[in-house]
Amino acid sequence: MIEKLDQMFDALKNQAKKKLVVAWANDAHTIGAVSEAIDRGLVEGILVGDQQVIKQTCESEKIDINKFTVVHVDTDVEAASKSVEMVAKGEGDVLMKGLLSTDKYMRGILNKEYGLLPHKGILSHVTVIEFPKYHKLLVVGDVAVIPQPDLKQKIAITNYLIQAAQSLGIEKPKVAALSASEQVIADLPSSSEATILAKMSERGQLKGGIVEGPLALDLAIDKESARVKNIESEVAGDADCLLFPNIESGNIFYKTSSKLSGAELGAVVAGAKVPAVLSSRGDSTQTKLYSIALAALMSK
Repeated sequence: MIEKLDQMFDALKNQAKKKLVVAWANDAHTIGAVSEAIDRGLVEGILVGDQQVIKQTCESEKIDINKFTVVHVDTDVEAASKSVEMVAKGEGDVLMKGLLSTDKYMRGILNKEYGLLPHKGILSHVTVIEFPKYHKLLVVGDVAVIPQPDLKQKIAITNYLIQAAQSLGIEKPKVAALSASEQVIADLPSSSEATILAKMSERGQLKGGIVEGPLALDLAIDKESARVKNIESEVAGDADCLLFPNIESGNIFYKTSSKLSGAELGAVVAGAKVPAVLSSRGDSTQTKLYSIALAALMSK
């Protein structure tokens, strides 16, 4: 089982290299992360962007441009379209966002002409976080794509969390469906929907993991809180995955984790025909590298 993000690198050495296609790969952080991923033997890299800018960036960062395949386009919108087209044609196994906005990147993925999104498919953001004070990795969602998930979308998100955790070697992931309290509050959608998800898991309608809820965040990750509140649960205090009730709670948790707690993380969009790396344009090279590794692990 992978317990630290950097252990993903060793796991990938035993797999065939995936082809990574990067949309609008014009910035030093993105190129640096892809370069390191190639040096570590994790992927083959295809940079789609402004060839002159890519060349200048490689020269300033002292990176050998010959380790990449470079595909020239003039604009970020064209880069998103071209990258998705290449993946749809089987020329890439993993997609990655470079220096373009999330909305342009997502529009490329949703382009019906290339069919990266299965019929009635649901896209969702999955993040794996390594905290200094938690005893294992946490897989969380959704923090960036679905603003107010309904029950159907929460079922999809839960399945993606379980799949991501399994790719890390967690045989039966423990999922906490979060709300404000462990008490079932009928008027609170996150509470009633968490209760439904837990019952679906109990009856085998959600497969591959154990889902419990509603659980408050402290109960999900802190055994002492569960002991004090006298909660007996397989998940409480030992969650592998956190299902957030909405994008506000998830995004605040994500940014608090990275900016205040010293956590390291990797993130992908799940639900398309291939994993799609979606990190912030301001994320570090290390975060982008972990995201590449996570996507490669999740790639079929």
